[in-house]
Amino acid sequence: MDDNSKWITADAKPGYPCRVSLVDAEVGERVLLLPFVHHDVDSPYKASGAIFIRKNAENAALRTNQIPDMLLHRSLSVRTYNSSGFMIGAEVIQGSDLRETIEKQFEKVEAAYIHIHNAGPGCFNCAVYRA
Repeated sequence: MDDNSKWITADAKPGYPCRVSLVDAEVGERVLLLPFVHHDVDSPYKASGAIFIRKNAENAALRTNQIPDMLLHRSLSVRTYNSSGFMIGAEVIQGSDLRETIEKQFEKVEAAYIHIHNAGPGCFNCAVYRA
């Protein structure tokens, strides 16, 4: 475990989105708060930040075009990047608008992938790639 990591107990739901399982932790559930490099690129947009991982979390197994429920009720920052890791689009949206936003961002021919963060605290949630 990283020296900068800390186990905490979830005291609200929603409030602790698990980066591994892509579900919100239950109240009373233990989560590990740790630093994570989520955009390891050779560009000015290289980035890291805090994430939560639920104790005993299992990797999310999403179908193509499936959006995790934990994203639908949050304010989100949606950041679109080209293949060189340069940001080519960014929006702050409500999670209920995420599908439409992803589709709009991928209309850009140069869009290679999208990162989704929580808009307030800024925690990284997940990346989206073209199917």
